[in-house]
Amino acid sequence: MTTTEISPPLDQRLLSLLVCPVTKGPLVYDREASELISERAGLAFPVRDGIPVMLPEEARKL
Repeated sequence: MTTTEISPPLDQRLLSLLVCPVTKGPLVYDREASELISERAGLAFPVRDGIPVMLPEEARKL
């Protein structure tokens, strides 16, 4: 995906079920960056091809 492409929206039902695997807290979807942000953990989890990758070792530190 190029920097000008924006990923498709995540299913809102899926987003409402997901929590941060580290803090069990809420996540915020950043569609432009294609990431799920956990502000409490200071991590950004990637969304690849519409699939959230919820592994702490795959997350980017904020």
